[in-house]
Amino acid sequence: MRKLLLLAGTGEARDLMQALHRDATIALTVSYPAPPRVPVEGIAWRAGGFGGSAGLRAYLDEQGVDAVIDATHPFARQIPQRAARVCAEAGVAHVRLLRAPWQPHPGDRWSDVADAQEAARLIAPGEVVFVASGRETLEPLRHSGARIICRQLDPPTEAFPFENGSYLLGTPPFSVEDEVQLLRRLRVDQLMIKNAGGTGSRAKLDAAHELGLRVLMLRRPPAPQGARLLSRVEEVLQWAATL
Repeated sequence: MRKLLLLAGTGEARDLMQALHRDATIALTVSYPAPPRVPVEGIAWRAGGFGGSAGLRAYLDEQGVDAVIDATHPFARQIPQRAARVCAEAGVAHVRLLRAPWQPHPGDRWSDVADAQEAARLIAPGEVVFVASGRETLEPLRHSGARIICRQLDPPTEAFPFENGSYLLGTPPFSVEDEVQLLRRLRVDQLMIKNAGGTGSRAKLDAAHELGLRVLMLRRPPAPQGARLLSRVEEVLQWAATL
């Protein structure tokens, strides 16, 4: 039996989990950043961190892990870097599943920015900015003079961090038509979003294209240096079959 550790947190991780679980030659453990709402029956899982690099190395050694598949979010920072480094040191096979980033279509009005600080410099006072990049990107927009609307999946536990903004609750999936109507109703001038790639959030970009809105596209953190990068679930499954 090959022992695989899957670092989850994306839709691709769910697809990998289902496929790897069907392979009788693989003993799979799925590591979630937080306990899953509905664990998949028959699949071993854990939640939370490992306790830094030393904790991850100890886990790999104690469990006899043969390979690690990192399918965490494209904007995860510490875990991908740590997993690649620890696996290289431990001699454990490792691959990073990193879906392809979005690319602008003709007519798109995108500004590629390093982070929310750079994005804030491209926002004019009085504009309406729809933030789809998470509440952790709000603080740099505090003094922009714009009206900030941040969509959240879950009800916020605290008030909006500054006066010129508000939260908006919404439950995906969202169609392009839904997004067009929403952005038009809110009189949005700019959309701020992380370049996560994939299809899950693409509707917002297509809606912005249709409305001619400007997009502040937050750039991904750098991929782990020296790590093997694959962009599709099928490629990772082929890699796992060769272990």
